[in-house]
Amino acid sequence: MDMHASNPRQATRLDAITGRYDGWLLGACVALASLGVVMVASSSIAIGEGLDVGPFYFLNRHLMFLAMGIGLAIWAMRTELKTIEQYNQLFLLGCVVLLLAVFVPGLGDSVNGARRWINLGVSNFQAVEAVKLLYIVWLSSYLVRFRDEVNATWPAMLKPLGVAVLLVGLLLLQPDFGSSSLLLAITAGMLVLGGVNLPRMSMPIVFGLPIFAFVAILEPYRVRRLTSFLDPWADQLGSGYQLSNALMAVGRGEWFGVGLGASVQKLSYLPEAHTDFIFSVIAEELGFAGVCLVIGLYALLVGRAFWIGYRCVGMRRHFAGYCAFGVALAISLQAFVSIGVNLGILPTKGLTLPLISSGGSSVLMTCAALGLLLRVSYELDRAERQVARLRGEGATPAPEPSSLPSRDKPARAKTPAAAQPVPTNANPAVARGTSRLRQRIEPTWRDKQTPGRLA
Repeated sequence: MDMHASNPRQATRLDAITGRYDGWLLGACVALASLGVVMVASSSIAIGEGLDVGPFYFLNRHLMFLAMGIGLAIWAMRTELKTIEQYNQLFLLGCVVLLLAVFVPGLGDSVNGARRWINLGVSNFQAVEAVKLLYIVWLSSYLVRFRDEVNATWPAMLKPLGVAVLLVGLLLLQPDFGSSSLLLAITAGMLVLGGVNLPRMSMPIVFGLPIFAFVAILEPYRVRRLTSFLDPWADQLGSGYQLSNALMAVGRGEWFGVGLGASVQKLSYLPEAHTDFIFSVIAEELGFAGVCLVIGLYALLVGRAFWIGYRCVGMRRHFAGYCAFGVALAISLQAFVSIGVNLGILPTKGLTLPLISSGGSSVLMTCAALGLLLRVSYELDRAERQVARLRGEGATPAPEPSSLPSRDKPARAKTPAAAQPVPTNANPAVARGTSRLRQRIEPTWRDKQTPGRLA
């Protein structure tokens, strides 16, 4: 009777255990978002006055989208990962629909010859920002469902690459070469972290890179970006105008900057000072110290995300781990490219600095991605607490014979406590808890069936 009664009580205790969101991860997100608000306010005042929309137009717009993004993040933080995983096929369909929607007359909007935005009436939405997050969720689910096949067979490995090529083809038609490169890099990184066979993975890369490079030089404006990147001072007032002004802003900052709000380059000299080149304004106003602060916050966020993903995979929560890897790759690669462009070590690309640059679509979807990452940390902490509870119950000693009724007490000689034999008839609840632990979670990094391969 007691055996059947203890199981519901144990289940109730486990279900009542809640998790906690990772404090370091949340702190890095809040710090970057707060710094973004300050720098958008500082860098956009002159731009707003020049466009006759008011000095705080872009700040108010940024705060509005940030509030909406926080709402999306809270929704993601409160949604079970198993619920998100169920809709992975719909997410992939949504990626294709969003990238095709920009070509629909009346719905897609063209800016400077590029069709990357969907007209929502009150604002434009850049479709690729949502595609990146939806694609990460689908690829994470795919790696879970075909984990063994991806490592062992060509078709299973080539399918996600084929999907990535399809999405990249739609992006190149817009055209959006920067986001295409980012999507391919995320795909390659997640496949490697998902345990793909590296020699087999190298073959598509060897054949794909020359084709991608050929596509890059087909457009004359991309060639001009490459030449201006190599020597921006050769045509300072032409193709090298953006990069040369960005480098002057970085140089003026020196160690501790010229002071918050005292930037000169943002006064109609540096184009897109509140979006693509906001890092140069940070370097000018806050100096080398501010640059190190920004890079340190991104390193903390991304490093913590990879660590959370590593622990998830170690506990065999593969979907959660791959989602964490994907979000970490997307944020780290985008931040690296944006910072590299501002410092003159990469060709100019239209990529914003996550959580810092002004922009509606980027702010919304970055917040949603970080909400998903925080949900991963919550469920990981909850699972670790449940495992600790089960292990604690499994270590509970059996009741002493003195607690039995007097007529059931065995007659035996008194011996020291250290010499007491280990009882062979352990409590059934203890054995049930131990068995349940082994079936529920097996905290190991390697797969038992295939030793030496990542689980």
